[in-house]
Amino acid sequence: MLKRVTVTITAVVAVAAVLGGARPATGQAPAATPAAAYAADIAGSAPSSASELRDLVERYALDRAGLQRRYAVEWSPDRMARLAEFQATWLKRIEDVEFDKLGVEGRIDHILMRSRLKYEQALLARQKKTWDDAAALMPFAGTILSLHDARRRMETIDPSAAATTLARLVADIEKAQKALDVSAESRTGGPKAPAPPRPSRIVAFRASEILDELKRVLGDWHRFYNGYDPTFSWWTAAPFKKADAALGAYGKAVRSKLVGIKEGEDEPIVGLPIGRDALQADLGTEFIPYDVNALLAIAEREFAWCDAEMLKAARDMGFGDDWRAALEKVKTLHVEPGRQADLVRDLAREAEQWVESRNLLTVPALAKEIWRIEMMSPERQKVNPFFLGGETIQVSFPTDTMSHEDKLMSMRGNNIHFARATVHHELIPGHHLQGFMTARYNSHRRAFSTPFWGEGWALYWEMLLWDDGFPKTPENRIGMLFWRMHRCARIIFSLRFHLGEWTPQQCIDFLVERVGHERANAEAEVRRSFNGSYPPLYQLAYMIGGLQFRALHQELVASGRMSNREFHDAVLRRGSMPVELVRASVTGQLLPRDFATSWKFSGDTPARP
Repeated sequence: MLKRVTVTITAVVAVAAVLGGARPATGQAPAATPAAAYAADIAGSAPSSASELRDLVERYALDRAGLQRRYAVEWSPDRMARLAEFQATWLKRIEDVEFDKLGVEGRIDHILMRSRLKYEQALLARQKKTWDDAAALMPFAGTILSLHDARRRMETIDPSAAATTLARLVADIEKAQKALDVSAESRTGGPKAPAPPRPSRIVAFRASEILDELKRVLGDWHRFYNGYDPTFSWWTAAPFKKADAALGAYGKAVRSKLVGIKEGEDEPIVGLPIGRDALQADLGTEFIPYDVNALLAIAEREFAWCDAEMLKAARDMGFGDDWRAALEKVKTLHVEPGRQADLVRDLAREAEQWVESRNLLTVPALAKEIWRIEMMSPERQKVNPFFLGGETIQVSFPTDTMSHEDKLMSMRGNNIHFARATVHHELIPGHHLQGFMTARYNSHRRAFSTPFWGEGWALYWEMLLWDDGFPKTPENRIGMLFWRMHRCARIIFSLRFHLGEWTPQQCIDFLVERVGHERANAEAEVRRSFNGSYPPLYQLAYMIGGLQFRALHQELVASGRMSNREFHDAVLRRGSMPVELVRASVTGQLLPRDFATSWKFSGDTPARP
């Protein structure tokens, strides 16, 4: 293990000044936002949308959200059927719109809505397949979901019948448990008959997740009536207790015998690879004209650029061509415990001053006033080892409950120069400013939210600030390059995983060996990518979306058609949507009804300009 170097709080300002080029803002609170500045902001505000379909899109989004609240259990047959009807109804409604009478913004919304509805139909079909694949391990699931759906339909319950149903449920769970035990014995050389085909670990893991949800659903169902209906409590107390215990035991058995999780271990990284065809379908929904192989080539091209710049920075630090040694040195430059929030505050103010002083975009006074800092819990840091952003930036740094090794890795992974490269990604001009503007301009387009716009915009600013001279020292450059390499790696490991070519462990090793991640942070990154709620294209959307915005900037700003401020303000006011549709809006394209993606923002063949 490398020697730990702790930077005292007294040295933080000096380090930031020497290594960061410009001294960050002082730690004192900024002056209160003048009323005149806020008045000027709102006085200059314009109508938020010129789309004829704004009200229609808002109705669709509100109705969808209402149905999702009503049918809240993901695997409920009632939910799947109702959402399928909803999607079909809205597809017919959007097809009935007289497209040729729409203007630029209305046509964009029409294309977006039709595309999103077809995508939701595809997602529902994938969800049903996941359910069908796992159903053999849960032959009793329909009983639990029927109880839930009947309650949601507000049907009057028969307590005696409910008790009978629970008793039958216990018997069915015990039967499934016995079959699982017999199957396990057969596979380990026991005396039983040959085992049936073993479900894949992925299918078993998904089944274990659904079983956890079913246990929660059954508990919610029982709590709804219990105590409020004395007759219900009298009839169901004993059979519910047995059913709850049996369901919990069965879920543990599936996890231990089929998934291979020992009691007390962290959840494994399993994920659900979707395959090449589904990846291509999702890319079409995001209006990305490249296939999977081309995206991998783009990632390798960008990696090569990062490698060359890393060598330059390492040489400037006195490490010759050993950029890994230079990276390890940068990792030791962290603040002492308790001072990370101060560092984040100062770096955020530095980024705000940078973009405003160079007239790069408009930053509303209120946006600067309302953002906040919170510290992330140790549990959340297992999945998110770095910052999370928005109106509240959530900061990862060691807590007193972490092991010594985890503390050191967290400080190394959240050092001064890594932080300087990402605070602006999370706040201004990144995610916080995005959220602030999309809530106020074309807010109906949040229904079409996409990471290619969300993460792509924030990553684009890392590129633009690099070009603008934001990294003043080689240590700053290494901090920015580490994250840029990380985004290249995300394209590669996420696609390789979903193609079925790499295991999660191979993805972790790739991040450690190719990018220089701490192993615990690499594991958290891969866990976040595959075990969470992120869609398959989310991780590649950072770099690819960033390249889209960069190409659009080249087209409109480098050509002299727009200033930086005009361009960036225009993008933020268009709302969240695929970047090719942002391009159509900013350039005033009157798109055809059968519009399909065609913008080769990275060239016909992936090669860096």
